Amino acid sequence: MAARIFLAIFGLFSLPYAIYCFVDPAFLAPFAGVAATTTTGTIEIQAMYGGLQAGFGALALFGALRVEHLRSVLLSTAFLVTGLGLFRLLGAMRAGELSSYTVQGLAFEIPSAMIAIGLYVYGSRRASTPA
Repeated sequence: MAARIFLAIFGLFSLPYAIYCFVDPAFLAPFAGVAATTTTGTIEIQAMYGGLQAGFGALALFGALRVEHLRSVLLSTAFLVTGLGLFRLLGAMRAGELSSYTVQGLAFEIPSAMIAIGLYVYGSRRASTPA
């Protein structure tokens, strides 16, 4: 039940952000310092911040709603969000800078990754324990 709740919350946070990034990619410029200088750049922002983030959210909601896919969605979420958070952290460390946007991203990604990993491992232990 905890895994389904986590995935539902993750999905409900991810999807609106994705839609907003697709509809108004210019909003990222003042907050994240990400701005498109060409039409191709705008499409790239819409694809990565809109489409990919929407995929994260849709996958999470799918896992929350379809119990038979819960474990694989948890594992996928663990890998994807760990990669996102880890490389955001490494990038910030390399740059020697932590903007408020970066801190907010890390505050969402690192706990989400830890929760997804924890729920996956806990579920694996429960599944392998004889009844």
